Amino acid sequence: MDNKKSISKMLNEDDGIKSMLPYERFLEKGPESLTDAELLAIIIRTGTSQRTPMELGNYVLSMCEKYGKGISGIRYLTMKDLLQIPGIGHVKAVKLMCIAEISNRIARSKAKMRLDFNDPGTVAGYYMEKMCNFRREHSVVACLNNQNELICEFELSVGTVNSAPLSPREVFIYAIKNNAVKIILLHNHPGGDPTPSYSDIKLTEELKEAGILLDIKLLDHIIIGDHTYFSFTENNVM
Repeated sequence: MDNKKSISKMLNEDDGIKSMLPYERFLEKGPESLTDAELLAIIIRTGTSQRTPMELGNYVLSMCEKYGKGISGIRYLTMKDLLQIPGIGHVKAVKLMCIAEISNRIARSKAKMRLDFNDPGTVAGYYMEKMCNFRREHSVVACLNNQNELICEFELSVGTVNSAPLSPREVFIYAIKNNAVKIILLHNHPGGDPTPSYSDIKLTEELKEAGILLDIKLLDHIIIGDHTYFSFTENNVM
């Protein structure tokens, strides 16, 4: 016999519990009336003989808090993280990961509407929605035409939590192949602090000099941190 506590079973056992259940509160008062744990409980839907959906929702939230993000920390959780929670199997983990990805895509879509490659803040905002969740350092080059419009973008490298080795040659190979006139280099600092390191500054200088020789301008180098960024152009260190 299945020992899972489904919401429908709980309702059948005790009508008085309806007002306490997130699903019923959603129907009566709308989603804005629910706590983060209650929203997660509706998505999780069923519990176990040891934990109700609400308890599982609170457990997921406690894991999110490790990243200091509240419910938005779910974007940092992996399948492995979720499967470590007693009562969360592959189906529930996939649902939660899909919710996190939907959240990411909505955020990126909003950021894209404001995207202007002449404005480092909007560029950082767009790429931040994806890159600030990475646990390792990633490097991306955006290839632009003469009107500062995006031609294409490429992920150049994925490194460790501390670095992603990169050379000017790798950057300009993609730029030349795609007839770029200008480029913007972006990479993230998984630690959250976007302050450039010595190697970041050195790489920027090398890219700028190589770009002059190749007639491909380095428009900016943007470092993504934890919902913050550092732009070499904005800080006049280009």
